[in-house]
Amino acid sequence: MNSRVNPMRVTTPPDSKRSMACLPARPGQLAGAEGIESELPSLDTATIRRDFPILQRQVHGKPLVYLDNAATSQKPRRVIQALVDYYEGMNANIHRGVHALAEEATDAYEAARQRIGRFIGATEPAEVLFTRNTTEAINLVAATWARENVRAGDDILITAMEHHSNIVPWQWVAERQGARLKYVEFGPGGEIKLDEVASLLTPRTKLVSMVHMSNVLGTINPVADVARLAHDAGALMLVDGAQSVPHLPVNVADLGCDFLAFSSHKMLGPTGVGVLWGRRDLLDQMPPFLGGGEMIDLVGRERSTYNALPWKYEAGTPNIADVIAFSTAVDYLSELGMDRVRAHELELVAYALEQLGSVPGITLYGPDALQRRGGVASFSIEGVHPHDLGQIVDYEGVAIRVGQHCCQPAMESLKVGGTARASFYVYNTPDEVDTLVRALLQAQEMFS
Repeated sequence: MNSRVNPMRVTTPPDSKRSMACLPARPGQLAGAEGIESELPSLDTATIRRDFPILQRQVHGKPLVYLDNAATSQKPRRVIQALVDYYEGMNANIHRGVHALAEEATDAYEAARQRIGRFIGATEPAEVLFTRNTTEAINLVAATWARENVRAGDDILITAMEHHSNIVPWQWVAERQGARLKYVEFGPGGEIKLDEVASLLTPRTKLVSMVHMSNVLGTINPVADVARLAHDAGALMLVDGAQSVPHLPVNVADLGCDFLAFSSHKMLGPTGVGVLWGRRDLLDQMPPFLGGGEMIDLVGRERSTYNALPWKYEAGTPNIADVIAFSTAVDYLSELGMDRVRAHELELVAYALEQLGSVPGITLYGPDALQRRGGVASFSIEGVHPHDLGQIVDYEGVAIRVGQHCCQPAMESLKVGGTARASFYVYNTPDEVDTLVRALLQAQEMFS
């Protein structure tokens, strides 16, 4: 059997030969399962790596090989410095003070909103709402828009590959309001079919909420096509962009979605900051999420009126320093160029799938076609528990993710208890893939 990853899962026998179909011909050229190529200039990973202080450290006496980027990314020095600069030079609350520090902090915070909005193609900064993370952004829609618009007998459509943060809020809506939660199943290639989506849409469908890029399979879903189907059926479209916005060029107009949620910490920024982008006409109509300071206009003893967008949804003192640092991370990615970020990761995942395919007894999960997958390689090795794999490769300085990846329904569909996952970003190299493969071969030999 050919060791090149085939749709969904292929177990590679020990004597299999490596396919060359996935190997990049040269830096900057991508050769995928369907022959796609890109002549974009390659990222200078040697220079990029010097920007990340943590990559200089050792783990168990070995150089750190960080391949857990789908969980959280590392931070460049300029992002770390942005936090220091805020606390050393302008630490003050925003929007409320007239003194110099308050005005400087307010200007920096609102400038961050503008830059992050431009990064995703928002038409105006007021459509960008700051939350704590992607999970809170999705919950905001569930607690406000869905509360007002979903009724008994209505449908909410999601997929079987969703992260728990895009399942549990809709389960709550369905339970609370008597709606039905429907699932689009993914096929043997780890992909959904548009005709199945269309078959599940009815006049009672109020929302389709779908991950753009799967954190387990690496699948890049055709969300723009799904959005068109949803709108034709009279439904809205929410896109979970936690994995896609850090790794692909994303423009909300191109996606055609109504809401987009994503997080700072997966795209070189600090933890504790997320974004919900929404169409202004929807946000204007939705009720507030939390009550308190900043989100109000006038407060009386019996009732209150609310602030304008976006502050209607940002009650209390926000995470000022981390929002400002997030915009620094966005600037860093913009300077690299998201097309080049995507090209770099395609090269890496192509090489990784090829090299992983040489490990005896390995099963690889996800789409065969490179242009329909991101920089994620999930796998299992026959006879070796994923947690054992994670511990053994950690002794070699390699950080990967193991377990269910907050996607238990997807694991049920795959009929596995969990997987190991390597995920790549702008600072990863083919040499690090080789280190991972050597560590996996050691693990396989140990348990064989």
